[in-house]
Amino acid sequence: MDYSLKTERYGVDDQSWLASRHGVGNGQSITLDVSAFTKSVHYPDGYVRSGTPLGRITATGKYGPYAIPTSEVQTVTITGSPTGGTFTLTFSGQTTAAIAYNATAAVVQAALEALSNVDPGDVAVAGGPGPGAPWTVTFAGQYRGENVTQMTASSSLTGGSSPAIAVTTGTGGGSATGSDGTEAFAGLLQYPVSVPDDLTHDVAAVLFWHGRVVESKLPVPVDDAAIASVAGRIVFS
Repeated sequence: MDYSLKTERYGVDDQSWLASRHGVGNGQSITLDVSAFTKSVHYPDGYVRSGTPLGRITATGKYGPYAIPTSEVQTVTITGSPTGGTFTLTFSGQTTAAIAYNATAAVVQAALEALSNVDPGDVAVAGGPGPGAPWTVTFAGQYRGENVTQMTASSSLTGGSSPAIAVTTGTGGGSATGSDGTEAFAGLLQYPVSVPDDLTHDVAAVLFWHGRVVESKLPVPVDDAAIASVAGRIVFS
């Protein structure tokens, strides 16, 4: 079997993340440990996409997917079975407009995204509607991988039995998800790489380590700490 790059797939690989050609001639030859990648996340079409963030596995010297730190997940819970009223959420000094006690996840997300310090994509809200089910708020975008300040809540809930609202942190952000070396950001995959079916063969690749990239176009996002670690080599815009 030919384990070289499948050039027929180049036409569907999106290299719009590459902001300039600077650095292309200085790509570093590396070896990918394809068994370290997850098909559903990294190569659903049979190849690892260009622009995929990489880290170097200490034990083997091969490269795998960069282990981005965990994103924070906070839970908003109403107790006391209220039948009416509203609540607000405050994040880093900014407070939402009033949110109905029985709001859907989409309504809570829109209220948070209306804050001056939250952009679309910075939070993903699931769960609800209240008061029967809590909402979970996962921080992403500019807060991806960060240990953010826990939100606070206040309420004007009515009915039920001593209704109240609370915010708790289920998953703290910022903890590394890898300990094999891939927790250190090394660079980006410069060209798409075909993944062999049996996952046992070393695969040659090229590491993009110097130049400009468009962060929003990357197939897998990176966190602020990773971006800071390559300052001077890779410029994210």
